[in-house]
Amino acid sequence: MTKSIQLSPNSLNLYLECPHCFWLDKNMGIKRPPPYPYALNSAVDTLLKEEFDAYRSKNLPHPMLKENNINARLFGNQKLLNQWRNNFAGIRFFDPNLQATLFGAVDDVLEFEEGKIAPLDYKSTGSSAANVYDRFQLQLDTYTFLMEKNGFKTTRKGYLAFYIVDKSRGFIDRLPFRKEMVQIETNPSDIYEIFKDAVNCLKQQAPPPHSSDCKFANWLREAKNFTN
Repeated sequence: MTKSIQLSPNSLNLYLECPHCFWLDKNMGIKRPPPYPYALNSAVDTLLKEEFDAYRSKNLPHPMLKENNINARLFGNQKLLNQWRNNFAGIRFFDPNLQATLFGAVDDVLEFEEGKIAPLDYKSTGSSAANVYDRFQLQLDTYTFLMEKNGFKTTRKGYLAFYIVDKSRGFIDRLPFRKEMVQIETNPSDIYEIFKDAVNCLKQQAPPPHSSDCKFANWLREAKNFTN
């Protein structure tokens, strides 16, 4: 039986970074060496979900929305949101022509006038600034695509709630954060083509070449100079 193809925003990002690494990861289970574990980020993410859910249960706007003049409410359907948050469920789109699924696990959703919605993602960082990387843009573009494929109207915007470690205040058994909300325009129009290209890549019998700037391929190439 052919293995079911299921891709996430992280999968698409890996494909764009290096089709060869992507093919090895998805078809052979050969993954890139993992980065440092993000246990602290994961803990902050869990706490933020609990905090936002507490405001949601009381039908109150989260302070970050008021502070940034965002005229929206937290998505009211907690049951559906929990499904969309689940890494093994998420918000999904199955394409019968490709026989493949694109899915994503959101952090939160904002609801605007006329029922339009937008993805909200929490980002905790030790950097001094709220950096919006390309992978964040791809992530929110994909969430917007999935929401629209599931019949929801969107604002074509996405929101990043940054919690940035405030190193100026020292550390006394607590890790202080400063908060910053970043709004970005989302463009889901390219997501299907990226999804299709990634699926077709996986259907090839052999992996495509590495990207020229793949740091893992470059490391391997250099390391081979010192092996017998």
